[in-house]
Amino acid sequence: NSFPAGDQIKGDGAPVEYAVFHGDIGFGVNLALQTGLTAEDLEPLHRLLSDPAVMRYLEPPFTRAQTEAFLQKAGMGREPLIWAVEDGRGFAGYVIYHPYDETSMELGWVLASDRWGRGYALALTRQMICRARESGRDAVIECHPQQAATRHIAEKLGFRPCGMDGGCCVYRLAGKNE
Repeated sequence: NSFPAGDQIKGDGAPVEYAVFHGDIGFGVNLALQTGLTAEDLEPLHRLLSDPAVMRYLEPPFTRAQTEAFLQKAGMGREPLIWAVEDGRGFAGYVIYHPYDETSMELGWVLASDRWGRGYALALTRQMICRARESGRDAVIECHPQQAATRHIAEKLGFRPCGMDGGCCVYRLAGKNE
């Protein structure tokens, strides 16, 4: 139950891993994940990160310069920390997927507010758990204590609270390396 993967060319001509899953979330919506982001993602990423509702529990809304720096550091590195999420309407946000510690991957998501409540986060988290498991890793989600929706998804999928780190609740999925 992982993404079928293939190579696609985007923007600067560099191949990127492109992964798709269908049908998990209902509403006739298919989501696609792209490993990392490209320069073409700057404008939609800035719209996302400058939205006060989206950034409520994360950081103050980003300026364009902050978005550009974030895109370079987190989205366009050799091993990106974030992956673009697209739906039938285009850029929907991104998932967070990177090593958390020696045995775990950190999972998360930042989605455009008009995509909230549609099952995207739950479907994406399920798929990223599968990806982590296939690589022999456990999964961790961090969130602000007041992020009720994120905490609900973590608990629904079997993550257990295991403390706080930097003001964030840490949820760990029981599994492989416990």
